[in-house]
Amino acid sequence: MTVEENLNEIKKAIKDHIPPTALITKVDFEGPEVVLYSKNPSALANGEVVKELARVIRKRIVIRADSSVLMEPGSAIEKIKQIVPQEAGIIDIKFDPNFGEAIIESAKPGLVIGKAGTTLANIKQSIGWTPVVRRDPPITSKIVKSIRAMLLKTSDERKEILRKIGRRIHRTPLARGTYWIRMSAMGGFREVGRTALYLHTPESKVLIDCGVNIAASDENAYPSLNLPEFNLQELDAVVVTHAHLDHCGFVPYLFYMGYEGPVYCTPPTRDLMFLLQWDYLDVVEREGKNPPYPRKFIKKLLKHVIPLEYGEVTDIAPDIRLTLHNSGHILGASIAHFHIGDGLYNLAYTGDLKFQRSRLFEAANFQFPRLETLIIESTYGSGEPFPPRIDSERELIRHINATTERGGRVLMPVFAVGRAQELIVVMDEYMSAQKALNPVPVYLDGMIWEATGIHTTYPEYLNRDLRDEIFHKGHNPFLSPIFHRVTGSVMRKEVIGGGPCIVLATSGMLSGGPSIEYFKNWASDARNSIIFVGYQSEGSLGRRIQKGWREITMSEDGKTRAIPVNMSVHTVEGFSGHSDRNELINYVKRINPKPEKIITCHGEEKRCTELASTLYKIFRCETRAPQNLEAFRVK
Repeated sequence: MTVEENLNEIKKAIKDHIPPTALITKVDFEGPEVVLYSKNPSALANGEVVKELARVIRKRIVIRADSSVLMEPGSAIEKIKQIVPQEAGIIDIKFDPNFGEAIIESAKPGLVIGKAGTTLANIKQSIGWTPVVRRDPPITSKIVKSIRAMLLKTSDERKEILRKIGRRIHRTPLARGTYWIRMSAMGGFREVGRTALYLHTPESKVLIDCGVNIAASDENAYPSLNLPEFNLQELDAVVVTHAHLDHCGFVPYLFYMGYEGPVYCTPPTRDLMFLLQWDYLDVVEREGKNPPYPRKFIKKLLKHVIPLEYGEVTDIAPDIRLTLHNSGHILGASIAHFHIGDGLYNLAYTGDLKFQRSRLFEAANFQFPRLETLIIESTYGSGEPFPPRIDSERELIRHINATTERGGRVLMPVFAVGRAQELIVVMDEYMSAQKALNPVPVYLDGMIWEATGIHTTYPEYLNRDLRDEIFHKGHNPFLSPIFHRVTGSVMRKEVIGGGPCIVLATSGMLSGGPSIEYFKNWASDARNSIIFVGYQSEGSLGRRIQKGWREITMSEDGKTRAIPVNMSVHTVEGFSGHSDRNELINYVKRINPKPEKIITCHGEEKRCTELASTLYKIFRCETRAPQNLEAFRVK
């Protein structure tokens, strides 16, 4: 069946199930969705008719008002303001005629939505436009603003992109003989960094993550996209589990090389991915290296993103459906579940996993409708378990207090996304509420402030307790007055030359960014401390310091100088956004249904192989720890 024949079948089903009073004027594919344009969308207001149609055609359906019945924007704005209570704090209302959307930016989106969506329904019925509600973040984010503006500006282009993607998803299936499912390890197997996993069937080709290893040499920094079975022009989709560079940093390169297809991820991942990729090129350029792709391809990637919320099932290829679930790692991080071959096989890839409730997020999801193969990260697949989180917090406070009491300064190199926000919540608690942390200034340098602004844009992705504290108790730790943003090099010099303080600075592995400046200036002073709270990749400067190197050679202004490391060096493990060995085993124990096969990745060689061996001994299922460049069949 061709795409047009498929569309005609859907139109026939619409004729059979949708009342003629709906006055359907057009039916089309837009990405994974079937879009119905109606001159009388109120005829479909109760939703049951649309649900039944979706069940029959087995597609996601979107109803849009025909352009002829959309209210004039000026009148629509007045109508929206009449319907929405003033306390909602509407900041702006924009209109996207290509998608028939009225985009309402508000300080309190819940009041725009109304109980069970009643206010939204009232708006749609009154003006014809489909209301889309966006939060105005309490911490202004330049990235969020620029992304929203860019998406609106390019909506006509994005609509055409979605039409092309829709036709590819709903294309004529190939004639099939034996059905198989294969995976190719293109990066991030028996190593940490440059994660890329290629899922292919006789019908479809999907790339899961495409990262960079910022601590590696050039030949090991990027995924092996030159595998004989990988053809960029045949690629149906890219799925990004989360925004850390080792999972998404190389995605723009795909567009640089000619990819024109979709990228699926959660909305926070989209925004954070843009931030981190942009900063990555800044760092590369400052180091005098050639960037792997021009900046314009980060913007091009943005236009091809199809955002998905947790639990939203969508077609991404003729024989593959994708659902993203919370992985507990960072904001918007996902476990990617693939429903393959119309239920023939189910595969879940954890991405980076935290199977413990943290200060920021709920523990990773472990319930799936079906599951035959699990691909699980192994960053801490061997070694000692992490201490309880409360013990880690108290240890951190002890190290900080001991340093500031002797007149020293504390440097914490952190990833801008995840660990930084976790520490912000912890330090606000211990300094403001418990009064257990010495009251010294806490400075945030690098991308941390911007990343925190994105966190405040998506509070629905935070855990229940933190949301309750923000919305019902009126205390937002991200807005605490104890934190000060370092606004540039002048202020940074003042902090470096100032008195006792705490500095959270990027990058987390001392591979670039302002954390290097603090380290170079503070390392020789024994009163100071450096505290590592996140993973330090093999080969990174952070790992060398962590191992106890007492002298570091660094290049500065074309000259090489030796920096003595006299400052105290501490590692506090319990803040990791990854699961320790026991949590990984417990995750497999709790996962439902139980997988038949388990594949380990994203860990140094010993950790991947040891976790695979342990899981085999405990659960007596097939396990393996593939190497990079291996291809293996799962079905």
